[in-house]
Amino acid sequence: MQAAIVEAPGRLVVRDLPSPVAGPYEALTEQLFGSVCAATDRHLIAGELPIPGIRYPLILGHESIGRVVEVGAKVRNLRIGDLVTRTGAPELDGCQPFWGGFAEQGLARDFVAMRDDGLPESEWGAFAINRTLPPGTDPAAATMLITWRETCSYLGRLGVPQGAAVLVLGSGGNGFSLAVLARILGAERVAMLGNPHWAGQAARAGVADFADYRDAGAADALRAAVPGGFDLVIDAVGHRGGLERVMPLLKPGGAVGLYGIEDLGERLGYLKALTAQGIRAHGPGDYSEAEAHDAVIAMLEAGRLDAGLWFDPRTAVPLAEFPAALALISGRHSLKALVRLHG
Repeated sequence: MQAAIVEAPGRLVVRDLPSPVAGPYEALTEQLFGSVCAATDRHLIAGELPIPGIRYPLILGHESIGRVVEVGAKVRNLRIGDLVTRTGAPELDGCQPFWGGFAEQGLARDFVAMRDDGLPESEWGAFAINRTLPPGTDPAAATMLITWRETCSYLGRLGVPQGAAVLVLGSGGNGFSLAVLARILGAERVAMLGNPHWAGQAARAGVADFADYRDAGAADALRAAVPGGFDLVIDAVGHRGGLERVMPLLKPGGAVGLYGIEDLGERLGYLKALTAQGIRAHGPGDYSEAEAHDAVIAMLEAGRLDAGLWFDPRTAVPLAEFPAALALISGRHSLKALVRLHG
């Protein structure tokens, strides 16, 4: 099978790997579609993702949907034909999975069967992201579920007061997801500080106030638009100085979320300083995809989430032409890029 592999920082190839073999609690999947994450995937390609344990060569992809084509002997909750989220290739031929979704075949794990059979959570807990989708779900659009689940969980833990005013820093895929989910979860007004290229897209997403991050007067413009201040300020990017610039706009008793990881080490120190001042501050990674799955599926089925805001679900780049998907993002043609993984 073919897979998108980063052989070393800066060297991306699409080449053959052995097909994965399903174990007793695993299902073999035909990978259908995956979305390129402009932050994580591009940082992995460049060798710049600030998390430990990354080793090259690696198989890219954490926003993929697979269809079950074969099940292991102890699988009871996955059936042939099921669509499953976050499926991906395991370690193959010395290539580590980070997280292996951009491949023609992958694996899903029946974590429920493993749990019910008494296996330790250390063996199945990480696979609670392998969830089946309702019949009729569009697998191309469903690649957005990963981002939606992450941001929905993050906002749920941070807390979105009903009628809140929320400021999102960043106009990338995650920034838009935080803005859209904040409104669904009860925010009355959402503002965004971002790239003016996406101002029209932000209005489509329900963002009431948009300011150019390059404008020295952006904070003053947002203060004039929302004179009462913001209940939540969420940094979807994480660049040095981003939060400092808008902290005067935070209401007393308001909360801060650092979702982005661009300057992670320095930013974590800043969050500690905010906490020492008595400001409630949440750091990156404070979410669980699994806990938000049912809520996000309900939103999707109710028509409250539309993948078309991030990319055109009808148009996908073939896996063999993976670099073209990266070009769509770098050229700001779409917030994310869809990749067809099989067929």
